[in-house]
Amino acid sequence: MTTTGVWLIGARGSVAVTSVVGALALRAGLAEPLGCVTELPELAGPALPGLADLEFGGHDISDLTLEKKVESLVAAGVLPARPAGAVTDQLAAVQREIRPVPTADSQLETARLIAQDIDDFRRRRGLERVVVVNVSSTEPAVTPHPAHESLAALEEALGSPGEHVLPPSSLYAYAAFTAGCSFVDFTPSTGSRLPALRELADRHGLPYAGHDGKTGETLVKSVLAPMFAMRHLRVRTWSGTNLLGGGDGANLADPAANAAKAGSKQRVLAETLGYQPEGSSHIEYVDDIGDFKTAWDLITFSGFLGTRMRMEFSWHGCDSALAAPLILDLARLTSAAHAAGRGGPLAELAFFFKDPIGEVPHALPDQWAALVAFVRGLHAPA
Repeated sequence: MTTTGVWLIGARGSVAVTSVVGALALRAGLAEPLGCVTELPELAGPALPGLADLEFGGHDISDLTLEKKVESLVAAGVLPARPAGAVTDQLAAVQREIRPVPTADSQLETARLIAQDIDDFRRRRGLERVVVVNVSSTEPAVTPHPAHESLAALEEALGSPGEHVLPPSSLYAYAAFTAGCSFVDFTPSTGSRLPALRELADRHGLPYAGHDGKTGETLVKSVLAPMFAMRHLRVRTWSGTNLLGGGDGANLADPAANAAKAGSKQRVLAETLGYQPEGSSHIEYVDDIGDFKTAWDLITFSGFLGTRMRMEFSWHGCDSALAAPLILDLARLTSAAHAAGRGGPLAELAFFFKDPIGEVPHALPDQWAALVAFVRGLHAPA
């Protein structure tokens, strides 16, 4: 019996559709699981649901069919044509599990309708548990509200017609927890990062993870920054320019969403180096490059006797192809943690995020060691 559902917020977006097509192609033996770290020997084992044990559904504000989205991703060079074409029938079954985003007079009623859609999916597909994964557009940083501080105050405020106390990502976290589901935020949005939502997750003993998937420039930073620290080299400046197109790039053309994203990209430097060098991360929307992205970084540093030196690197990648396997990894890991009785923030999943929850190491090797230890604990006999 299939045990794990993956409910995708933004289910018709590029990352979500690439994740679904990838899972179906891997299930059919049409591709290697490249990019899926849970398929590495250090992490593979009986505690994780198999790729064949995942069922997909979700919400989206778009009514574009998955078939049309796949066609556009194939044309853009994001998806290879052969495996995409071979899973058309299975994709149609996923299409039937995608729902429009509910609306109601109050956010409390909207959350109830979201939770009902998720619970119906769980019952219809005979699932033991569901992981709700946010892969929707980045939101601006949330405006603080007194109701965010406690669950009782939040639920009272949510019941007020016409009042919008929570941003969409946090409303989905609230709905996920009330439906008894774990929650993963792959975006820089607020999601579960509010005291009231942590209280709700704790009350139900549910795990959650995030935020902002680490797929490109920040991944490289998390490898290079420890090198400078371990060699006792002083980084003076670290500046980067990121060019991206597609829906994510268009969304980040909004200054408020752009600021939320850029902020999460810089945290790794201060946390790893122990100080914040000068410089910033700049994000620019370039429609012509579509789902592909390019980053250029300039690093200036001082060595022995103050000698000044510099390093530059560029990164060219396909955002959806980098993110999709991580979505599958996170769904499997979070489901296994839920099954093992883990609740609260999954800080051990920091390996996957630019701005991870909790006080965690930001150097990639340290995050990898924590992840391996965590997964070994899940696999260990009870």
